[in-house]
Amino acid sequence: MDQITILRAPVFSTLCNAAFRLRRAVFVWEQKVPEEEENDSYDLTATHFVAVAEGEVVGTLRLIAMDEHVKIGRVAVDGQWRGKGIARKMIAAAQEHCRAQGRDRFYLTAQSDKLGLYEKLGFVAFGPEFMDGGMPHRAMRDYDKDSAVLVD
Repeated sequence: MDQITILRAPVFSTLCNAAFRLRRAVFVWEQKVPEEEENDSYDLTATHFVAVAEGEVVGTLRLIAMDEHVKIGRVAVDGQWRGKGIARKMIAAAQEHCRAQGRDRFYLTAQSDKLGLYEKLGFVAFGPEFMDGGMPHRAMRDYDKDSAVLVD
């Protein structure tokens, strides 16, 4: 597999701007999410991560620190790079970053057809399916293996 590097991308940096372009390509152009729903005020305060391969940003996600958990969101991988474990590597790096800061509770909303990816990473779906950006989603949270309870 090609060398993949996961980096934190400060807002307004060249890397973060490339992440926003990738998100637009994946969510707005490919998946037809309304553009006004793709960007929001969280982008200014979120911690952004990118996956870089062959000198290009090929994946991105953001973290939103909330009182009860850290929300992982806007996970996107360039179409030609999917299936190479990039989302898994980005999520692992993001979780490691949070754990180094004492944050170990994670939440996300996943497109319903992507539940399997997140389940492999230890997330469990809960609650009813709902529509977001014109696509069905489920809320997911990580599973605390030590106490054998769901954390939210």
